[in-house]
Amino acid sequence: MTHTISLKDLRPELPEVAKAIESKFDRYIVTKRGHPVMMMMSPEDYEGLLETIDILSDKSALKRIKNSWKETRKGKRVSLASLKRRLTHV
Repeated sequence: MTHTISLKDLRPELPEVAKAIESKFDRYIVTKRGHPVMMMMSPEDYEGLLETIDILSDKSALKRIKNSWKETRKGKRVSLASLKRRLTHV
């Protein structure tokens, strides 16, 4: 969940904000005089966003994802056992 908090309000609440970011993956937009000045999130959340950006910027990966969605909608699926066999033979 994304929250908005002013810099003034953040100072005394920082330990609680840090706990929410770490335990619940909350995100905080910090404002100064009503304008956003920074974003606070966990390192894991940040890394996940970067990874998503990398995948979405890879045209071939994006095409494979879209094809997988189409196949799934058509009912074409692979069993977990079959997937494990494929992955161990790569």
